[in-house]
Amino acid sequence: MAFSVEQMRSALSDGLLSFPVTDFDASGKFNAGTFRQRLESFIEHGVSAIFVAGGTGEFFSLDEEDYRQIVELSVATVKGRVPVIASAGRSVSDAKKFVSIADKAGCDGILLMPPFLTECPEDGIVEYASQVMASSNIHFIYYNRANGSLSAERVKELAARNPNMVSLKDGVGNIAALNDTIKTVGDRLVYIGGVPTAEIFAEAYLSIGVNTYSSAVFNFMPEMANKFYKALRAGEKNTVTAIIKGFFIPFCRLRDTKKGYAVSLIKAGATITGQSAGAVRAPLTMPNAAEYAQLEALIKKNS
Repeated sequence: MAFSVEQMRSALSDGLLSFPVTDFDASGKFNAGTFRQRLESFIEHGVSAIFVAGGTGEFFSLDEEDYRQIVELSVATVKGRVPVIASAGRSVSDAKKFVSIADKAGCDGILLMPPFLTECPEDGIVEYASQVMASSNIHFIYYNRANGSLSAERVKELAARNPNMVSLKDGVGNIAALNDTIKTVGDRLVYIGGVPTAEIFAEAYLSIGVNTYSSAVFNFMPEMANKFYKALRAGEKNTVTAIIKGFFIPFCRLRDTKKGYAVSLIKAGATITGQSAGAVRAPLTMPNAAEYAQLEALIKKNS
């Protein structure tokens, strides 16, 4: 790990975060060449941390060899310029394997995903996360979402049990519950907005002390994503409102037409803007021609 706890907290609490899509070639294999270019583009556009093999990066469809190639290439490409954070999850044993691979590659942190599939009691989730976090000294961000959602007191317990937990990423979007967590746990953790298309929640997040979020659209509209974030932090409400109305509301409406489009549309956007990452892997599907045209028009209008 190249970054201290203080440096990691700083990177996660101020500045735009983003998750690069995982590049696949025409045969569905990892495309190292275009992925390397994508990482360089992210850094050139000023992200404060890069989350590889995450939700937008289709972690759920990667095997160990894919994952190893991604994290090793990411660390070698970024070269300590910003933190590189990889994902882990599924079962406890699977998550530990991914953590070990990322740690050996030199990643700076782990975004811990919820357990695979099954419904989970909160005390069981705390145990799941704690077993994984205890397997390494690497910095951890817990992704609070889906079947892995924790209440405020359980987040406090998880943080108390695991000194290497530095942050909580919200994937639920329940502002009241998140506010409860922030007020209960306090500044022991850094809080990150992480619902799909997090910009649509950005104003609400900021109002309770969540200063940053993960931007998926950064993959194909980095200038707009940066403009929006800077306007948000500067309190430029007219600019924020204009971008939300002009881009994010229609984008979210298109996203909500089909499950999985929170990822699929990002890959389509990358293709439209000349930085193709290939298609998504099953079980996700790519947009149809009409949806593709709708997204293309939206990008053109807001570029």
